[in-house]
This record gives sequence, structure tokens and C-alpha cells, in this order.
Amino acid sequence: MRAAIVGASGAVGQEFLKILEQRDFPVDELVLFGSERSAGREYMFKGKPLKVKLLQDNDDFRGIDVAFVSAGAGTSKTFEKTITRYGTIMIDNSSAFRMDEDVPLVVPEVNPTDAIRPPRGVIANPNCTTIQMVVALQAIEKLSHIRRVHVSSYQAASGAGAAAMDELGKQFEELLAGKEPTVSKFAYQLAFNVIPHVDVFLDNGYTKEEMKMYNETRKIMHSDIAVSATCVRVPVMRAHSESVWVETERPVTPEEAREAFASAEGVTLWDDPQEKKYPMPLFLAGCDDVYVGRIRADISNPNGLTFWCVSDQIRKGAALNAVQIAEYLIREGHLGK
Repeated sequence: MRAAIVGASGAVGQEFLKILEQRDFPVDELVLFGSERSAGREYMFKGKPLKVKLLQDNDDFRGIDVAFVSAGAGTSKTFEKTITRYGTIMIDNSSAFRMDEDVPLVVPEVNPTDAIRPPRGVIANPNCTTIQMVVALQAIEKLSHIRRVHVSSYQAASGAGAAAMDELGKQFEELLAGKEPTVSKFAYQLAFNVIPHVDVFLDNGYTKEEMKMYNETRKIMHSDIAVSATCVRVPVMRAHSESVWVETERPVTPEEAREAFASAEGVTLWDDPQEKKYPMPLFLAGCDDVYVGRIRADISNPNGLTFWCVSDQIRKGAALNAVQIAEYLIREGHLGK
């Protein structure tokens, strides 16, 4: 098995390195690719240094079975044919191909079979907010079809990259020292604030991030589910949170939901309000699962159910989901020799 990471120096690329080693992914050779800025850097993998190669339009992907790509939508579009030319499966973490009809959009706990024999050799990783929500929704969907979802996200600074995390930390330091905060990565100061604005606004009043949750959820779940989202940036370093309201075809009791979440793949139930036990990003950065709590019947709708979920968007929301897709293909005999 030969694998590659494209965008190895970025936050998700670094997470790929950690996860592949932690999960003992069956790779005999790992090749790292990056931009001119990162080419030549060295990173350790399983005790050995690996040097980042410059990503170019050449034959470097010949013989590579799978490429984990997280270098931005522009790079993914530019190098798609370079990566897939000789049969490499490209698992792409950008927004470049997610809604293309001939590119499967995959969350292994929900629609793993969609990943088998992708027509263009490309499999898309969904948006991080979508991934954690559909992993939780799948447990409810098995009980009763979900008609609609209202969701508010509480998204960590790391969703905007390492520089955004650095800026948030710097803002806290500056404000506590009585200085004007540095504001560059976000529309406003994020420290001591929340910003109801993630990605650009569209003509319908929603942002691109919010519409991703609508469109991607329907594609992944093969469903007519309607999703209305409000995405909010909060002064948290890592791990996104979501408040989710669902309307099902038949009433689903909180007890049924708890049982479903407790047995669902990729979900950890953390729901004991009397003991102040509920998911929070403070404790869940670096964890793999989607954590669910605050489960209750919606008092405004007999078919409504409300819950809260938290997940590390760099792991399950990005790198881990991609690695799990590859692991599924290996298990099913569709990847590797």
C-alpha cells in the first residue's frame, strides 16, 4: 500500500500524519506533497523523517493507491487529473467536488457504499459541520424518517485554520493588556464575542456554510430532508458544537433516541444533565467520536426532538473521516493489493 498526503504542512495534513500513525493504517510507503512554501520540510512518521515534495503536474502519483488531499479547492481542481491519472483514489477534503453528481460525498457511518468505485476516482469529504450532524442524524433516521432539521452551529476558530487560532489567542492577550485587538481572519474581533457569520453571504440570506449543511446532508443521506442552519463562530480554539432540532414522521421519545445514540457507530452518548454531564469542546478536542447530549422532546412540536452534539472538526470533521473512508475500502477489497 502506497499513500500520499497533499497539503502535508497544513492543520489537516498534520492531523492526517497523526491519525495514520495512531490507527496503524496499513501503509508501506507514505509520500508527502506540498506547495513551494512547504516543499523540503521534514515531518516524522513512525519514527522516520519524511520530506515534503513539491506538488507538480507530473508522474509522481504513479503507483500510489490513495491520496488524502487537503490543500484547498483551487489546488484540488488544478491537480485532480494529475492525482487520479494512474488510478490513485483521491479523497478530497475541500469543497471542490462535493456537489458534483459523479463524485460521491461520503461519511462512513452513513453511506459507506457510495465510496466504492468512484467514477472519476475522486471521493469528497463533506464539510465538517455536516459530518458531525449526519453521524448523529443517522441514528434517528433509523427510527423514523427525518422531515426537517433546524441547527445552529457554534464553530471553533480552528475551522478557519491555524492562523485564526493564533489570532484568537493573540486577541485575548491584547485585550487583557488593554490594547486594541488584531482583527484579520474574521469580520470582527472574536475574543469575548460571537460572530453569526461563517463563509460568504448568498442572495437568499444564508451563508455558503449554511447552504452546505442543507445540500450536503441531502446528498449523503439520500433524503428529502430539509435543513435550515445558522452558523456562528465562537471564541473556542478547537471542536465544533451544534444545537439540533429534528422533526420526524412519527414521534421519537428521548428514551428511544438515547438508546439509538448509545448504539450508533461513531457516536458517544454523554447525557446526564442532573450530573451536569453534557458534551463540551473543552473536553473533546482530540477525540474521534461525535458526542451527543441534552436530548429532550421538543415542547413546541409533538414530532420534535432536540439534542446537542460536539465533535473535533479537524479529526472527525476532516482527517479522520477521510482515513475511515480509506479503511472501509480496504476492508471491502477495493483499495490496495
